[in-house]
Amino acid sequence: MSNSTSVQSVDRAIAILEILARDGASRVTDLATELDVHKSTAFRLLSALEQGGLVEQSGDRGRYRLGFGVVRLAGAATARLDLSGESRPVCLRLAEEIGETVSVAVPRNGDAVNITQVRGPAAISGHNWVGQRTPSHATSSGKVLLAFGALRPPAELERYTPNTITSADDLGLEEIKERGWATAVEELEVGLNAVAAPIRGSDESVVAAVSASGPSYRLTQERLPEVGATLVAGANEISQRIGYYG
Repeated sequence: MSNSTSVQSVDRAIAILEILARDGASRVTDLATELDVHKSTAFRLLSALEQGGLVEQSGDRGRYRLGFGVVRLAGAATARLDLSGESRPVCLRLAEEIGETVSVAVPRNGDAVNITQVRGPAAISGHNWVGQRTPSHATSSGKVLLAFGALRPPAELERYTPNTITSADDLGLEEIKERGWATAVEELEVGLNAVAAPIRGSDESVVAAVSASGPSYRLTQERLPEVGATLVAGANEISQRIGYYG
């Protein structure tokens, strides 16, 4: 199949979805007429869309309507768009409870990018990470995204501090996945510790991470397991707010 033919098939498949969204349900012959194609072509396109769950046959034999797959895709897209707004109330509570800065990060082009940040009552001042790209291997959020497959380890792991892990084998991703949270102990900045937990979308995949970060003298290594458990509970709440019901 040539590229032009493939593009034409995609265009026609999209047109079918738009027609079904407009009309509710339609027969193969009616779709073929509106698309100005042979009935066999319309049926082939419908079969492909049906396999993907995007269309289904209605109770009226021979008629097709939009399938649940469209709802699933729409829900996933909406969840990503709403993540910042839906996570903020939870982050506000977590920042108050933990006493440190709480952030939500999403995967973007190999890095973790913070989209929400709330400073805790103990954080007199600090860096604004919103919109900033941070290296996945040197941050707790990045490690969560790596462990759950939302990001891939970079080819080269740059060193930022003496504690930065520079070998992918030493990141402990399987342990993070089993434990349910990740830490970064002075790995991005000397004197800065962090812990993070995964946020899941409606399709059960990990779409983001919520983290708490603070100075190492206050957010000590001894506190990290306790804070990790608190973040897991908060991450589960955010996940439910954006459509995850696991």
